[in-house]
Amino acid sequence: MIALKKVSKIYPHSTHPVKALNEISLSIDKGSFCLLMGPSGCGKSTLLNLLGGLDLPTSGEILFKGQSTIDFKDSDWTALRRSEIGMIFQFFNLLPMLTAAENVALPMLLRGNPPDLAKQKSIAALDKVGLAHRLDHLPSALSGGEMQRVAIARAMAISPLLLLADEPTGNLDSHTGNEILSLLAAQTKALGLTLLMATHSQQARSFADRIIFMKDSEIERIETRP
Repeated sequence: MIALKKVSKIYPHSTHPVKALNEISLSIDKGSFCLLMGPSGCGKSTLLNLLGGLDLPTSGEILFKGQSTIDFKDSDWTALRRSEIGMIFQFFNLLPMLTAAENVALPMLLRGNPPDLAKQKSIAALDKVGLAHRLDHLPSALSGGEMQRVAIARAMAISPLLLLADEPTGNLDSHTGNEILSLLAAQTKALGLTLLMATHSQQARSFADRIIFMKDSEIERIETRP
């Protein structure tokens, strides 16, 4: 599904360049639920950003479904995010002037889907995350857990192959966070998605197939759950 071959990311600095990732090699199988864990600053978010095409590696190669992305332009990554890569963030990233249904529909409209189809898929996606009764509510009228459910619905509405989640429970209390983890695990399994989640949450470990521990910009070890 996804492979990284000696991927490094170095951010320039006037005195000491910052090495965010150091020759990461990793394969992630289709349909797996993988966690990235480690201390802040170890490279988890940088790795997700590279896999989503939000940033580019300094060296090394990323392959998606066996295809090298080394020559991808911004437009290629944009097309991939619109069709095959869903992204969920800690701070939800919902547009405040749009309703829940409109937030979910927006990526589909950007893909060129007809408005009626985008609306239909938006309603179906929100129903799957238990928010059919909140379609017309603005983000300001939703709880933190509800906003994260909208963000999950938005990411899944495009039927992605890969779902990238960066601390999706970081702003939620432990009970709500566990509900979100359960929802992600259930939807990943039901839809056959590949999920890669960066998190500090110890709760998340019980849901994952693999746990990738990072330290000092490198992979320290990998645990595979039976």
